Amino acid sequence: MATLQDLLTDDAKTSRSSVIREILALVDADDVLSLAGGMPDPATFPIDDLTTAATNAIGTPSGEALQYGRTEGMTILRQVLSAGAAERRSRSCALDDVLVTTGSQQALDLIARAFVDPGDEVAIDDPGYLGAVQAIGSRKPRWLPIPVDPDGIDTDALESALRAGRQPKLVYTVTDFQNPTGAVLHPDRRRHLADLADRWGFVIVEDDPYGGIRFGEPEHPPVATWTDRALSLGTVSKTIAPGLRVGWVVAPPEIVTVLARLKQASDLHTSTLNQRIVADLLSRPGWMDRRRATLSSFYETRARTLREALARSVPTMSVSDPRGGLFLWGELPGADTRALLDRAADAGVAFVPGAAFSPTDRASSTLRLTYATLDPAELEEAARRLGSVV
Repeated sequence: MATLQDLLTDDAKTSRSSVIREILALVDADDVLSLAGGMPDPATFPIDDLTTAATNAIGTPSGEALQYGRTEGMTILRQVLSAGAAERRSRSCALDDVLVTTGSQQALDLIARAFVDPGDEVAIDDPGYLGAVQAIGSRKPRWLPIPVDPDGIDTDALESALRAGRQPKLVYTVTDFQNPTGAVLHPDRRRHLADLADRWGFVIVEDDPYGGIRFGEPEHPPVATWTDRALSLGTVSKTIAPGLRVGWVVAPPEIVTVLARLKQASDLHTSTLNQRIVADLLSRPGWMDRRRATLSSFYETRARTLREALARSVPTMSVSDPRGGLFLWGELPGADTRALLDRAADAGVAFVPGAAFSPTDRASSTLRLTYATLDPAELEEAARRLGSVV
């Protein structure tokens, strides 16, 4: 008789866990200082405001926040999100252009299911966000890795690939403070990417989970400012709290309709209670502006602390200049950082090897370090431990 394992689909048998989650499990010990995760510090969660918003939501006479809701999302939240998107793009954005999702990771999954058939070509940041590799990779695409430098995805390299005959259906990139490198897509490249999409007919997925945490970096218009072929993803996971699992995608209404049908088969709708809480906070005049300023100041202090500590303790490592977000990107010339991780864990410090962020999974001398969850003294000690191993 076949076992339960034998009855699994091919997709289920071949699905892979997140490399970062495996690393976090490996180093889950009280004496390990982890620079590996990408979680916001719980000290930044706006507990009092969340408590008030939750109380207001539960006390709504209609009971709307505790009832089933529309798959597309609650109108009150979609109104706030569409207004914000219109302001950033300097062009109109209607309610029907917004789909609320259970975190932006669900938006990635829905987009992959909507656009990618097995064997389709997908261009992606290299190095790039692991969650995108997982979500899109489940559709078994052919990857077209495009290099990332401090100005984001190299659109000249993408154009060269297009002229050489490559035909991506989808191009995925993180535009602001990219995970893992911290890169910011240059305004010229944003326009170039939009132009390439219009000329060559692919879909852009621009993901922006970190744009609310910036260290003096000016805010640039999204790629969707210049093309209707861009789907824009957002989330409150880094700016309010990840446990709310509220994200969204802004797209042409005909695409929102398709994504909503796919979502309906998945979870019916995102938590109405959590949507109502987020809508309450985002609707308060000036609340998000103050929130972003607080977060940016908090994380910039930690980013500078870690970078300076690494300069002292690991002088052979080149480290990116933090411009926002939650990560530093380092390189140790000649090292295999995957092999280095085991020794680092023994020394009580963890990071994520750069190879984990490439769809080709090639060996690398790079590594990602987060300053999000350790306090300044712990960041200093983590850098010292890493230096002792190097």
